Amino acid sequence: MQLYTRSAGTGLPVVLLHAFPLSSAMWLAQREGLAKACRVITPDLRGFGGSRLGDDEPSLDLMADDVARLLDDEGIERAVVGGLSMGGYVTMAFCRRHPDRVLGVILADTKAGADPPPARENRERIAQAVLAEGSEVLVSEVLPALIGPTTKERRAMVFGRVKGLVQSAPPGAVAWAQRAMAARPDSFDTLSALKVPLLVVVGEEDELSPPADAEAMARAVPDGRLEIIPKAGHLSAVEQPEAFNTAITEFLRTDLATPRP
Repeated sequence: MQLYTRSAGTGLPVVLLHAFPLSSAMWLAQREGLAKACRVITPDLRGFGGSRLGDDEPSLDLMADDVARLLDDEGIERAVVGGLSMGGYVTMAFCRRHPDRVLGVILADTKAGADPPPARENRERIAQAVLAEGSEVLVSEVLPALIGPTTKERRAMVFGRVKGLVQSAPPGAVAWAQRAMAARPDSFDTLSALKVPLLVVVGEEDELSPPADAEAMARAVPDGRLEIIPKAGHLSAVEQPEAFNTAITEFLRTDLATPRP
């Protein structure tokens, strides 16, 4: 599986994995804003954007292995790996499966706990609805929770851009990813086993993965760093890109400046 990838900048490799049901297009402001500080690598996860889905059974582990192969293709031994929402789930799977390839971890607007049964059932319902009827269920049910109230009130262009990305998500990839996320394990043990710096970022208005979830993840690591982005919802990197980029730049400059044993 070869992932379609957009990259910018040079130096320390930082892989950013996108949210559901978007693509690497969501990281435009990060590629532009972080390129002076690092080499930003933003792949389309399988089935989304320019990456094909393949015939494998739904699995976040498989998505994590795709990222490891991407590093191989790019000639990168170790990288900072991070993701937002679904991208965070893939990042935690990557930490489980390829811990020796991680220099640092960024988890944005995501959670380490597994889905409770009602959430798993809802994912399956949406998967079936998208396969049967197309993206309308995403626009009516998923899109509203992706964006915080401040963005909805004040940044109509951002909301419109996110809506366009949601509408362009391929139904097969949407259903596959929902089923992969529904089957994910609890990842708190993965976080507590980390031997690299962790940055947790969350929008203060995020209702899907609220600040309490972010605080729990940051506490799971001895010196986890937590950054709460004001006036941002679930897509904090898209809604408040300047604040998001500042948090990442500071993390790279301070937490990763001194190599750990």
